[in-house]
Amino acid sequence: MKPKLWRRIFVIGLLLWAATVVVTAWTGNSNLVPTVVLFGSFLVPVTFVVWAYGRGRSPGVTVERLFMAFVVGGILGVLGASLLESWLVHPSITMYVLVGLIEEGVKLAALVFVTRHMERRFTRDGVVLGATVGFGFAAFESAGYAFNALFSADGLSLAQLVETEVLRGILTPVGHGLWTAITGGALFAAGGRLASARVVLTYLGVSALHALWDSMTAIAIAITLVLTGQPWQFRQLRIGMVPHVTDWQVHVFTIVNWTGLIVISLVALVWLWRIVASTRREPQIRPNNHGNERVPPTAPDA
Repeated sequence: MKPKLWRRIFVIGLLLWAATVVVTAWTGNSNLVPTVVLFGSFLVPVTFVVWAYGRGRSPGVTVERLFMAFVVGGILGVLGASLLESWLVHPSITMYVLVGLIEEGVKLAALVFVTRHMERRFTRDGVVLGATVGFGFAAFESAGYAFNALFSADGLSLAQLVETEVLRGILTPVGHGLWTAITGGALFAAGGRLASARVVLTYLGVSALHALWDSMTAIAIAITLVLTGQPWQFRQLRIGMVPHVTDWQVHVFTIVNWTGLIVISLVALVWLWRIVASTRREPQIRPNNHGNERVPPTAPDA
């Protein structure tokens, strides 16, 4: 794969998406809305899959297998999560914990399915394929969120759609793709054995990070009230009313919320870095002019 290809994909895709948004806003042509939704939802996930593909892998990670992981794995994950969440998740204090367990579980199951015929399992390959499944899941999920954001009380809102895609695009690299990369690395390091202690503990760990991420808004509200809440606000809460918040509380909430998301992201990034660092001593099969030989993996420049 050509070096820096992921950058060209991102820049060209971003320009095309921006052009589509401008033309849609200028002409009011609703036929272009699906293009805006799909381009905006898939641009960042696809870019990061291409980047991950070029970071070091064995010949077992082919373009065809990568495509299967992204599309098939992503769709199976979204469908499985939708079914299980509709059956099991209801408004409660454990709601976000269940969502984390379900979504990380279906992505792990999708990864197992799309890699079931791989003969050799190297940890770095598990990271790449796990990230690909996660980014596929994120792309299809983001498309759904963007589609829902299109509808407002005043009719179709292109602005809401674009805002949703921009925010989710910014957060995509530290979400589903990162979490499933971690579980993929653990799965392949364990030789594909789901029941191994390493895989089970990793799955529970990333599910906890996922649950914390999803519940960060509620956590930030609670912390803000504890730090800055007024007696009259607590009285209104006790009788089921939503109290008015001050400008200062809005600022505190924003700081706490984003600080929490950053800390969760850093924990996951350090975790993934440790997994990748452990693969430096792991031999991989790489093709050369005389056939395949077992050599230590080397990652090309970003």
